[in-house]
Amino acid sequence: MYVAVKGGERAIRNAHRLLADKRRGPRNLPDITLEQIATQLALSVDRIMSEGSLYDRDLAALAMKQARGDLIDAIFLVHAYRTITPRFGFSEPLDTSKMRVERRVSATFKDLPGGQLLGPTFDYTHRLLDPTLEGAEIDEAARAEVTDEDRPMPRVTDLLGHEELIEDDGEAQEGVEIGDLTREPLSFPADRDLRLQALARGDEGFLLGLGYSTQRGYSRTHPFVGEIRIGTVDVEVEIPELGFTVSIGEIQVTECRMVTQFKGSAKAPPQFTRGYGLVFDQSERKAMAMSLVDRALRAREFGEDVVAPAQDEEFVLSHSDNVQSTGFLEHLKLPHYVDFQAELDFVRRMRHEYEDRAAQENKEAAE
Repeated sequence: MYVAVKGGERAIRNAHRLLADKRRGPRNLPDITLEQIATQLALSVDRIMSEGSLYDRDLAALAMKQARGDLIDAIFLVHAYRTITPRFGFSEPLDTSKMRVERRVSATFKDLPGGQLLGPTFDYTHRLLDPTLEGAEIDEAARAEVTDEDRPMPRVTDLLGHEELIEDDGEAQEGVEIGDLTREPLSFPADRDLRLQALARGDEGFLLGLGYSTQRGYSRTHPFVGEIRIGTVDVEVEIPELGFTVSIGEIQVTECRMVTQFKGSAKAPPQFTRGYGLVFDQSERKAMAMSLVDRALRAREFGEDVVAPAQDEEFVLSHSDNVQSTGFLEHLKLPHYVDFQAELDFVRRMRHEYEDRAAQENKEAAE
């Protein structure tokens, strides 16, 4: 237990005022607005919403401003806000096959039904600093022309499924409730629904490192990006009084379906297997890493040996939440005076015993 130190209130108030002053920045510059953060720093806001498990751009922008751009601290703020927000109901599963696609690429088929849409991406830009962005306005003629094309875009995995070259997508069993990490603590072994929930709000950097490790040989995978989609989907809820579902709005999501070669085992024939990632808004790196780790965590389903960190669900899921890991790390800054004094006395006693024992051994050796 921690005992409050008397006389610290004034210092804490001063620290808060200093933080507010640092957050405001130079007074000769206009204060940054939440609208600017939400629109011009959109990818950071997207990450805050994804890992904070709350789809609200304004709140995510506020958290980012309050945290002075520290994304993990902003995620912590949104996460804490979500825990005290009442829940009024549950939405139906998102139907991403009806996504209004803004970006859609595949690394497995060049010419696929519906075509490839590059969309807004850094993939084809030179990784060089652009000095023209120093306060320069974008010329109207240089603005991209966005066309709203309504064309069918079947999933790549469905194309493989027609030839039975990839495992079945699976259907939720009727009467089986989907787990909810926001209501029940995680326990092991965890079903895939809980694993995907944990991965969806897991730390991007942690999942990136694990996903990278699977490509480096720390699990038996050879992945291909079957498809990445970014677009908007309807959020629907069932109204009991009406007896049917209605759309209450739309959200933007990034979906990644990873295709991985599998040579077969006693449990399954040779085929491609699936890895899945779905996150709020535009976050391709997170969705790809999530899909890689999802596939790695399914090793036992295919009779594969669990030999790599990314295949160990207890290791992965217990350490993926950056709110928990940040809290456990930063609690080390809190007063530990009593604990340290106890260990200091213990080390001193052990040191004296060591020196006494060494002196006795030297004496016996001299005799």
